[in-house]
Amino acid sequence: METVEMVRPRPLASTLRGVLILAADGKELVASGIAEQREMATRIVSGWHEARRRQRVLFSVEGPDASPVVVVVLPEADVTVLVAMVREGRDALFEFVSTVDFASDILAHFLTNPFEALTVVDKAGMLRYMSPVHERFFGMKAGSGIGRHVTDVIENTHLHQVAESGKSEIGSLQEMRGVTRVVTRHPIMNARGDTVGAIGQVMFKGPEQLQAFSNELAKLKSEVAYYRRELKDLKTRGYGLDQIVGESLAMQRLKQQIIKVAPLDVPVLLTGESGTGKELAAHAIHKLSVRRDANLVMVNAAALPATLVESELFGYEAGSFTGAERKGRKGQIEQADQGSLFFDEVGDMPAEVQVKLLRVLQDGSFQRVGGNEPRHSNFRLISASNRNFEAMIDEGTFRLDLFYRIGAVVIRLPALRERLDDIPLLADLALRNFAERHGQQPKKMSAQAIEFLKAQSWPGNVRQLMHTVERAAIFSESDVITAADFGQIESAGAEPPMLMSARTYLNPERKQSQPAMGESVSVSSAVEQVEEQLIRTAMMQYDGNKKRVASSLGISRSYLYKRLGQMGLAN
Repeated sequence: METVEMVRPRPLASTLRGVLILAADGKELVASGIAEQREMATRIVSGWHEARRRQRVLFSVEGPDASPVVVVVLPEADVTVLVAMVREGRDALFEFVSTVDFASDILAHFLTNPFEALTVVDKAGMLRYMSPVHERFFGMKAGSGIGRHVTDVIENTHLHQVAESGKSEIGSLQEMRGVTRVVTRHPIMNARGDTVGAIGQVMFKGPEQLQAFSNELAKLKSEVAYYRRELKDLKTRGYGLDQIVGESLAMQRLKQQIIKVAPLDVPVLLTGESGTGKELAAHAIHKLSVRRDANLVMVNAAALPATLVESELFGYEAGSFTGAERKGRKGQIEQADQGSLFFDEVGDMPAEVQVKLLRVLQDGSFQRVGGNEPRHSNFRLISASNRNFEAMIDEGTFRLDLFYRIGAVVIRLPALRERLDDIPLLADLALRNFAERHGQQPKKMSAQAIEFLKAQSWPGNVRQLMHTVERAAIFSESDVITAADFGQIESAGAEPPMLMSARTYLNPERKQSQPAMGESVSVSSAVEQVEEQLIRTAMMQYDGNKKRVASSLGISRSYLYKRLGQMGLAN
């Protein structure tokens, strides 16, 4: 290459303060502006040698007045052009380049890093730059997309809309060539605040990174779901037992039995008089068991008609019989799979139903009506009854083998007369429930009313108590219910015949006097009282041997069992 003498070009714009052109061997060929100053030219050449060694296209040197001078390296075939620029006042780009000696490396990183690669469009949406990794992704030659509208190059892009609206889009999903990518789009403003274009930045390169992100998100969701289940279980453990109201010793024993039995996944038989809360106990056992996340299916065994028992319990296939649903239907046993099956009033189950249930309990296998495919249901059986199974087994009305299946664990629920101390809590619950249903403030029970309720025998147990208290709340004119308010129930003809008269309770001397003229005593009531006393005496005389008691009294054992059940002495 021939030697070129130093020439003086025309003056540059205010931001272009000098140009220095070097030959391939580093010899200075052309200098202008501040590059004409020998000291400044030396600094620029020295900086260029260091930049070339580090393969950088930007560097800065100290200017004549100690202000930073940014130098841009423009390599050509035979020469290198060094453009020295100085900005008046503060400029973020100049400060960045002048204070960070690896500024060009950072810019190259943003332009070539596959996770932060850039696509640049102008105000009109024309493509001005696309990172090499994007060009390879689309199978394009380098620079082949420049000058084309971005929608002709990149599918499903919104970059031209961002350039037009000036509104950013952060973390959007964009599908390109069958791959979903997460991108961020920003408008670019000039010094006057005008939008001049937009850049798109890819946050995740492709399916591998997106899948890793999705897996991490799924893991976090799983952990959140786990902790939600744990929180739900904690609430459920309290909620299931809290529904069983009572703090008496009898109820404390009952709750301890439920807590001990619930996790064991064995069949449970709940016994007790009608109205003692066997259904609440079944719910508590299910909620405290390992099956709490599955269904608790309720079956009223006494209400199962013999003609429909199979379709109700086992379900049926489509078209099995006239009126069947077109898609068939799951039976209650199939619905209880992985959960619990609650058989209420199991003692009233017809004999033919007992046989069919026994088959299922043996191995969990069954067939739908009209189907040949064997099915299996894994459920935990909870049964309840107010019947005397010993008497029914003796009479042959309940199968002994079925009793063994359903009664692996027997829990007896105490009658209300055995837990009179719980009456204040139950009465308060009844008043609060009544008030909530009717949008009222709950009434209170007076001490006299509580004592009146404790004086009753309650053959209908908790259910009868709740209804009685609600009736008193209806007829009471005050916010505090007294024993006299139960007299209002009597006057309205709503007094249950098994309750002691409130008038009698409020006038104790009447209980000791003989019936006045016009009053009558029920013959059947007197007979029952005498019969009860005879049975109690015989039970004590023969140490509870029911066979000898029945023989001595001249009654059948089944009738004795019935009367003992009515007297609360069945067990």
